[in-house]
Amino acid sequence: MPKIIVEVMPKADLLDPQGKAVGNSLKRAGHSVSTVRIGKRIELHFDHTPTEADLEAAKQAAADFLSNGVIEDVVAVTVEA
Repeated sequence: MPKIIVEVMPKADLLDPQGKAVGNSLKRAGHSVSTVRIGKRIELHFDHTPTEADLEAAKQAAADFLSNGVIEDVVAVTVEA
């Protein structure tokens, strides 16, 4: 099923408590990660191949209400077949 993927991450200069907790757990388990950031992936499914208009509408929706512009950045809006 064709879809548009919206990826949202916390702003780089904000604390990410969930990422910090996961990063600490990974370190305790022996993994050598320096930091972990946790975001969200939103899938918009279509009954047709998404058009450029669909992609632009998804970008606008991502900025308007799929993300919180105060604490999050939309990092990618892509079409996945």
